[in-house]
Amino acid sequence: MTDPGGVRERIAHLFSSAMHLDVPSADTDLFETGVLDSLAFVELLLQLEREFGVTTSVEDLEVDSFRSIARIAEFVMARLAASDRPRIVAFGARG
Repeated sequence: MTDPGGVRERIAHLFSSAMHLDVPSADTDLFETGVLDSLAFVELLLQLEREFGVTTSVEDLEVDSFRSIARIAEFVMARLAASDRPRIVAFGARG
């Protein structure tokens, strides 16, 4: 399992170094404060994929999951945990 504090720190670092955005705290509402607009949001998704290997589909785009660094970290950790689970493959019936 990934350390939540470490994931939050890595995400905060993405905002400051890769995206050149200042986020005062892990609980700052990124949309309400204007830190994230539509272009910055797309850049964030790209950076999360580069940093963590996390891909996001349209079905995954719940605004609340990206409202703060803390919530983004929860989203990333859940996606990483899901990718670690063994995959069950169903085979069709033989005839």
